[in-house]
Amino acid sequence: MPRGAKLTGCVPMLWVPDLTDAVEYYVETLGFKCDALERDGHWAQVTRDGISIMFALPYEGWDFEEPEFTGSIYFRTDKVDSMWKKISKNDDVNVCYPIDDMDYGMREFGIYDLNGYLLQFGQPLSEES
Repeated sequence: MPRGAKLTGCVPMLWVPDLTDAVEYYVETLGFKCDALERDGHWAQVTRDGISIMFALPYEGWDFEEPEFTGSIYFRTDKVDSMWKKISKNDDVNVCYPIDDMDYGMREFGIYDLNGYLLQFGQPLSEES
């Protein structure tokens, strides 16, 4: 990277088999807003609190059968308990692990989105409200 250049953001791009389903899940379950849904363009974007996630349909010829991701997307929040209460009430949410205080100083929980991507939500224990 050139000296003096700075990164100004990071927006995950997740491959999904259906853009509409992905957008609906993030809007209805997680409270994101749909910024763009280009069904013919193979691309969509959702945003919440200045955080964006993009979704894409893999291009023809790309090796893609289903989403694969060896990590997680970790969201920091200032109200992890209220998020957990709201999200965990939804019967369609696939919980990876429930809210808990972690030894490394975070209070967090993890869920899988409709495509199997692990989403984690956490707040430093020192900032709990």
